Amino acid sequence: MEQYCNSTFWNSSFLDRPEADLPLCFEQTVLVWIPLGFFWLFAPWQLFSVFRSRTKKSSITKFYIAKQVSVVFLLILAAIDLSLALTEDPGQATVAPVRYTNPILYMCTWLLVLVVQHSRQWCVQKNSWFLSTFWILSLFCGTFQFQTLIRALLQDSKSNMAYSCLYFVSYGFQLIILILSAFSESSDSSQNPSSTASFLSSITFSWFDSTVLKGYKHPLTVEDIWEVDEGVTAQSLVSKLESFMTKDLQKAKQALQRRRQKSQRNPEAALHGLDKNQSQSQDVLVLEDTKKKKKKSETTKDFPKSWLVKALFKTFYVVFLKSLILKLIHDILLFLSPQLLKYLIAFVKDPGTYPWVGYICAILMFAVAAIQSFCLQGYFQMCFMLGMSVRTTVIASVYKKALTLSNLTRRQYTIGETVNLMSVDSQKLMDVTNYIHLVWSSVLQITLSIFFLWRELGPSVLAGIGVMVLLIPINGLLAGKGRKIQVKNMKYKDKRLKIMNEILNGIKILKYFAWEPSFQEQVHGLRKKELKNLLRFGQMQTVMIFTLQLTPVLVSVVTFSVYVLVSSSNILDAEKAFTSITLFNILRFPLTMLPMVITSMLQASVSVDRIEKYLGGDDLDTSAIRRVNNFDKAVQFSEASFTWDRDMEATIRDVSLDIKPGHLVAVVGTVGSGKSSLISAMLGEMENVHGHVTIKGTTAYVPQQSWIQNGTIKDNVLFGSEFNEKKYQQVLEACALLPDLEILPGGDMAEIGEKGINLSGGQKQRVSLARAAYQDADIYILDDPLSAVDAHVGKHIFNKVVGPQGLLNGKTRILVTHSIHFLPQVDEIVVLGNGTILEKGSYQDLLDKKGVFAKNLKRFIKHSGPEGEATVNDDSEEEDDGCGLIPTMEEIPEDAASLTMKRENSLRRTLSRSSRSSSRHVKSLKNSLKIKNVNALKKEEELVKGQKLIKKEFVESGKVKFSIYLKYLQAIGWWSIFFIILIYALNFVAYIGSNLWLSAWTRDAEKYNSTNYPPSQRDTRIGVFGALGVIQGLLLFIASIWSVYGCNHASKTLHSQLLSNILRAPMSFFDTTPTGRIVNRFAGDISNVDDMLPVSLRSWVLCLFGIISTLVMICMATPVFAIIIIPLSIIYISVQVFYVATSRQLRRLDSVTKSPIYSHFSETVSGLPVIRAFDHQQRFLTCNESRVNTNQKCVFSWITSNRWLAIRLELVGNLVVFCSALLLVIYKNSLTGDTVGFVLSNALNITQTLNWLVRMTSEAETNIVAVERINEYIKVENEAPWVTEKRPPADWPRRGEIQFNNYQVRYRPELDLVLKGITCNIKSTEKIGVVGRTGAGKSSLTNCLFRILESAGGQILIDGIDIASIGLHDLRGKLTIIPQDPILFSGSLRMNLDPFNKYSDEEIWKALELAHLKSFVSGLPLGLDHEVSEGGDNLSIGQRQLLCLGRAVLRKSKILVLDEATAAVDLGTDSLIQTTIRSEFSQCTVITIAHRLHTIMDSDKIMVLDNGKIVEYGSPEELLSNSGPFYLMAKEAGIENVNNTEL
Repeated sequence: MEQYCNSTFWNSSFLDRPEADLPLCFEQTVLVWIPLGFFWLFAPWQLFSVFRSRTKKSSITKFYIAKQVSVVFLLILAAIDLSLALTEDPGQATVAPVRYTNPILYMCTWLLVLVVQHSRQWCVQKNSWFLSTFWILSLFCGTFQFQTLIRALLQDSKSNMAYSCLYFVSYGFQLIILILSAFSESSDSSQNPSSTASFLSSITFSWFDSTVLKGYKHPLTVEDIWEVDEGVTAQSLVSKLESFMTKDLQKAKQALQRRRQKSQRNPEAALHGLDKNQSQSQDVLVLEDTKKKKKKSETTKDFPKSWLVKALFKTFYVVFLKSLILKLIHDILLFLSPQLLKYLIAFVKDPGTYPWVGYICAILMFAVAAIQSFCLQGYFQMCFMLGMSVRTTVIASVYKKALTLSNLTRRQYTIGETVNLMSVDSQKLMDVTNYIHLVWSSVLQITLSIFFLWRELGPSVLAGIGVMVLLIPINGLLAGKGRKIQVKNMKYKDKRLKIMNEILNGIKILKYFAWEPSFQEQVHGLRKKELKNLLRFGQMQTVMIFTLQLTPVLVSVVTFSVYVLVSSSNILDAEKAFTSITLFNILRFPLTMLPMVITSMLQASVSVDRIEKYLGGDDLDTSAIRRVNNFDKAVQFSEASFTWDRDMEATIRDVSLDIKPGHLVAVVGTVGSGKSSLISAMLGEMENVHGHVTIKGTTAYVPQQSWIQNGTIKDNVLFGSEFNEKKYQQVLEACALLPDLEILPGGDMAEIGEKGINLSGGQKQRVSLARAAYQDADIYILDDPLSAVDAHVGKHIFNKVVGPQGLLNGKTRILVTHSIHFLPQVDEIVVLGNGTILEKGSYQDLLDKKGVFAKNLKRFIKHSGPEGEATVNDDSEEEDDGCGLIPTMEEIPEDAASLTMKRENSLRRTLSRSSRSSSRHVKSLKNSLKIKNVNALKKEEELVKGQKLIKKEFVESGKVKFSIYLKYLQAIGWWSIFFIILIYALNFVAYIGSNLWLSAWTRDAEKYNSTNYPPSQRDTRIGVFGALGVIQGLLLFIASIWSVYGCNHASKTLHSQLLSNILRAPMSFFDTTPTGRIVNRFAGDISNVDDMLPVSLRSWVLCLFGIISTLVMICMATPVFAIIIIPLSIIYISVQVFYVATSRQLRRLDSVTKSPIYSHFSETVSGLPVIRAFDHQQRFLTCNESRVNTNQKCVFSWITSNRWLAIRLELVGNLVVFCSALLLVIYKNSLTGDTVGFVLSNALNITQTLNWLVRMTSEAETNIVAVERINEYIKVENEAPWVTEKRPPADWPRRGEIQFNNYQVRYRPELDLVLKGITCNIKSTEKIGVVGRTGAGKSSLTNCLFRILESAGGQILIDGIDIASIGLHDLRGKLTIIPQDPILFSGSLRMNLDPFNKYSDEEIWKALELAHLKSFVSGLPLGLDHEVSEGGDNLSIGQRQLLCLGRAVLRKSKILVLDEATAAVDLGTDSLIQTTIRSEFSQCTVITIAHRLHTIMDSDKIMVLDNGKIVEYGSPEELLSNSGPFYLMAKEAGIENVNNTEL
């Protein structure tokens, strides 16, 4: 080497002086070869990978030119250097070989760099990590030669002038190139900047700056967020997984086969062993039978196992291994910091060492910490991305599987369970992938810590570790106990929410009867139990926190005490003490994490099993359904048998049936004869036993239970097809939807809730029919589409859509129907019975045959009235007869109609019998629709008034107001807060004290040597150190317990305020707010305030104090540090402010975009047959994938925002360490070793604490939102007070006279008047009937009497007192109503009749007797204490109605209102109710709102309402005699005079 350079290669004396330096020869050889070696090693691999994965070449950018030009300059400089070396006059000695080998090396390298940079033009990411690393290495190694040359020039300006200048210039160019490669070049193809980010930008996450800035300026929306990379979209992930999954699943299924064969072999072998005569005996056969059964259950339980994890690993192994390497580097570097700390302490202690050693130590500390940060954050980013991809893959796979799952497998899962696979199980898998590496990393960290600690303190370490290990099971025990309490609390919570749900569903009844206080008491009772449990849980938590926080203190006390006591020669010096403390701090993390990771792995393994079982389930087998294009029949069944379950006999048996193209075929038969099954068999939804079905062309399907998607009516009808105005109007008209659209706010753009919740049964059925009619299919399969609509609508639909003149004529139509009177118009009738075809042929053929069909038809016609519609008093014989065709709803006149029909009919009558002709109606609507389309663009902003029934939920954006924090703190109590904070502060004073004491203790090591250390001194040191540790623990414990009690009090206050305010809200609030949203306040938000908020606030306070105390300690040692704190805290706070704004919004977006995935999924599962029949699986898949991708990009941005923050905060933390180390080196002479140890061991801890503080700030902000949402409902406006100063006399109303004076009312301020000035007098004990078509204002009238609606003008007087002047409970307590829907609450029968326990048992029994329920109730085992289930589900509707009558009888008030009370009951119950009312309430004023005219024909007066005004008012005789509106109604109902009220 010496000859190679012509100078010294290595001499340690170069370093042994204040101005240390390296020999020039070393710098020109080794330090040049390191970066070049790295480059030449990786360049070929780099070029190969570019060649393999190249994309299209990008256009040339300024950056590219600048970089290439700089490298060309470097090349020129190397050439000049070479020529100088060759032409140089050596003088006495030869030129050193290094002078021309180095330039040649450099020239080759720069040429290769040009090639590599050019090759990057074919990549998305222009700057490779490899080039950036090379430039950094090259500059770092060049620094040494740089400073050596400068020193040489300063000593002797002549030496090597030309070479030095060339070197400096080339160093400058390398620096320029590094700076250039730090910028990201955006490529045109990709949207997401993370893929084009340069190496430096991606390790610091700087590419995310723009999003953070955007999020700080205004709340982010989904549009602001970058799309995810192509490689991580749901589509590509699933296809990648599927390629591995098919292989692995195949293997797993084979293994399953083998397992089954094995289990089958064994029992058989055992049976063969029996001798012949014995095997005939009965018990052996039984045994065999049970074995078969058992085997059957085993085969259903067993499923292909342990393939999912393999498939996932194969899909994602690259990311997995990359993150593993990063984690490994991080873990090893973690243990360098304590060693460097040790060196620094030794450096300060020894006055003889040169200052540069200290500086290098400080720089190394910073460098190690920085690399550690980059590795850790890169590792986290990869793991979280991996977790997100796994979750996405599982969600998308489950969805894809759901579309093809066989019916048998599907029946094993409820919709809720499948949604859980998506939401809960995929989340568990995501959580476990995030932390999977901690399994080996924790073990590694623990091992290394113990190894280094042993080196410091020897065997006494085991005492400290023993304490740590002992505390783990204690915590485990407490956690187990805590979990039990949580489970118990969930039960109380469920009960409380159940009652809340009932209260909200029956809020109208509570208001009518003034029962709110009773229910409020019930909820408060449960809440009390819940809070008591919460308190216990809080106490456990406190003990856990106490042990966790005490661990490091205890461990250090125990270890140091044992160390000092073991032998007198052991003296604690600064190096040992503070290095150990740092190592103990490192040890805390893996010890707490390991148990957590293991539990989450166990939970995930359960989830994996569940997902494997679902994804490994059998697919739908549609091989029996043959689709052909050229065939003379539309549908042909060939000897086909189908079953729903392989183990049951066939439902459809040996059916052979030909259906010709263009025919209308009716399928008839009794209930349960297999009509719907025949349809399902055609659609391929059943298991094929033998035979097959041939189908020509596409199918459209209308199911019996209509399936409606959440969206507009238009979306539901179009169902993904192109919009065609003319066809669309035709379909709407044919399906009788135009009148409905006129009523629905917003017409066809009206939003339909989930499961079509805001449409009546008939409307849903017609939308479902319209969907099929709009699709251009060849075969229409209609499963009883006329069942839910009433007779004349059915006729309209048959004629316009299905029948020979309908929209679909010329298409093949298969119609399952019960409507006999349409049969003459069909081409062919198929009569089914018990799964086989009994007869088929045209109507006439079948009549001539005189077979089953003719018999039933004859019997049916015998019982029917004039129009061929059956009447009510049908004989029951046809029900019993095997093949009778049972008349369904539409054959029975309206009197016995169900509730759904009630709405339908009233709607119909409104339209057909209104004074205007209906044709004008339709035309106007058509025109309005046309006009609407023209103006659609303008109108998009202004919705039709009332079109959006539900107000959009208010999502807070931006910062949570300070007043909300104050509200919460106030709920805790100001004194509590003052003392809690004071005690926390004292705890940290004790912490600083114990640190200072340890510092003083280690100073003893310098004073005394090992022989003369006085035991008394030693014991004092140990005693005080231990005492300070215990004091810390106790103070922390007291403060935590106090805060638990405070927060419990806050929870109690907020809940009771919320509850009492919600119960006092006016009815209009409940009409416009979905129950779910209110329940959410009581469930999610209250639970946040109970559980999450106290913890995050407590952690926040602890973190804050931790940071303050660390900074205080550093400043005590080196006061100059105070100046450095200022810029650092500015950086810290600004990063924090930027981050919190973005992160908060991203969290909100994540939860907002998650719910559509689940709701879309549950919708898909419930509508599978329809989706499959229309063959729209692909469209739904794509829709799901786009929803998943939207959610995924929010999650991705949220993950990245966390990394963005962490890397910046760790930089601040690393700077704190660096600055404090630097100051210690500078002020070395005025410090002692113990101070250094004490400052740096705390500074090293600060990075984590800073990180936590921001996390906790963000967490606290997220959780305080709950208080904000609760507060929003605490501020809802109340209705009038329940009791006022002015109270009516106790026996008011004595007479029961009611006067309306020009009374007006509206539902909500923005809507029109519903009652437009009503004036009338109702005398005492008069019986009044109120009639009018739907929407005339009948029910509004009762709502006004009870002041559910407050007047907009005019007044109501009862016995001369204006009802608006008294309290609501005084008013409502004196009136009685039997409401339209009989609502009951879960609880005893007694509670439902008398929630306040006002009445005696005799009174209640008397009331039940009058309500005709006495025999029923006395027959119950528990009598009055019989439990009524939620909503009264365990009683029939009639019984519920009679119970409501019982409530009324019990209250005995002077005024009774019947609101359509008998609409839902059969005629028998109806007459019972009427009798009771006539006898019991003869002395009362009774107002009856009637649906059936005959119930009010015996009233004293009848009030006819229309459009909110009274049109007629008088006795029934008067009204019948003049031909007004009432006369027309009566004629329609077949009532000619007052006495003809019988049916």
